[in-house]
Amino acid sequence: MGRRNQFKLDTVSIRLVKDSPVYSDFQIKSPLDAVHLIGETICGMDREVVCVINLKADGTPINCNFASIGAVNYAMVNPRELLKAGILSNAVNMMLVHNHPGGTLFPSSDDIRLTDRVLRVSDLVGIPLLDHIIVGTDNREYFSFKEKGIIRNPREKYADDYNKIAWEREQKLAGKGRTGR
Repeated sequence: MGRRNQFKLDTVSIRLVKDSPVYSDFQIKSPLDAVHLIGETICGMDREVVCVINLKADGTPINCNFASIGAVNYAMVNPRELLKAGILSNAVNMMLVHNHPGGTLFPSSDDIRLTDRVLRVSDLVGIPLLDHIIVGTDNREYFSFKEKGIIRNPREKYADDYNKIAWEREQKLAGKGRTGR
C-alpha cells in the first residue's frame, strides 16, 4: 500500500488550439490551389517557413500549421511536428508548402530527404502527403514534387493474413540461400 503512494504519474491533456484563420473554404485540387492559399503568405518572408495544410477527404483545408521558421536558406523540421496538428484535426491528407527566400525553386537535398521521410511516415500514420510545394519570392512560380513525378503516393498493400506473411517471409529468406530457421 505504501508503494502506491510513492509513485505519482502525471496525467496530461492534448488539445488543438486554434489561432486566427489564414484564408480558405475552397477545395485544394491542385498545387496551384495550395500556392494561392498559403504561398502568398510565405513567399515574401525573409527566411524559410514550412507550412502543413491539413485536408478533409474532399480537399477542403481544415487548418494550416507553421511547423518551422528557419534561417535564410534552411528550416529544421521533423515529421513529428508536421503530423501533430493533422492527427489532432482528424485530417485525411496533408500538403507541405515551404518557401525559398533566395528565389530558386529547385529542391535542396534536404528538401528531398524530408519529402521522402514524410511520405513514409505520413502513410503509416494514415494521413498521406499529397504534395510538397516550394514557392520562391513571388507567388506566380512554384515547384511541385507531385507535378514533377517525385511524389506518386503509391498505396502499399499489406498482407492481412498471418499465414501469408509467414509464407512470404520464408520465400524471401529462401531466395537469399537461407532456410529461415
